[in-house]
Amino acid sequence: MFESFDFQQMISAFIVLFAVIDIIGSIPIIINLKEKGKDVNAMKATVISFLLMIGFFYAGDVLLRLFHVDIESFAVAGSFVIFLLSLEMILDIEIFKNQGPIKEATLVPLVFPLLAGAGSFTTLLSLRAEYANVNIVIALILNMIWVYFVVRMTARIERFFGKGGIYIIRKFFGIILLAISVRLFTVNINLLIEALQGH
Repeated sequence: MFESFDFQQMISAFIVLFAVIDIIGSIPIIINLKEKGKDVNAMKATVISFLLMIGFFYAGDVLLRLFHVDIESFAVAGSFVIFLLSLEMILDIEIFKNQGPIKEATLVPLVFPLLAGAGSFTTLLSLRAEYANVNIVIALILNMIWVYFVVRMTARIERFFGKGGIYIIRKFFGIILLAISVRLFTVNINLLIEALQGH
């Protein structure tokens, strides 16, 4: 399993997932939920998010084959989702609206769609087009440890960074995410064009 471990790949995957999951950007939402008296369980949120993401990471491939979609095509489609997520972060707009019927705060909106949402699922499968599985899984585990820490220490982290600090971090990772989406699109669109030319 660890023969394909690559530290550089793992760090790259970590940064991509860190930007997509964007738990720092979710701090104001978590604080708002707590102020409304809604229970937010850090351990429950982390474990359920991890299980959902790891499940989709391995079963998503089977689902794609079922619909006759290759990983490169999914990565191109995923680049559009990541692009829209980055626009949300950079421009302070809401594209993905959470209008689900469930009111329990740990599951909705924290687990889904904030942590394990369309962006995370798409990114995980898109990363598979570029990186070895082991590097992505380690990067995901490290991100989940970070998520647990942030959800547990939300109020302290907000005090440390301040609202302005969190706002700047969100903008910074929005730009990184935008660059990642462009790279994901160009790499995989080239692979698709080469495959079509091969046929």
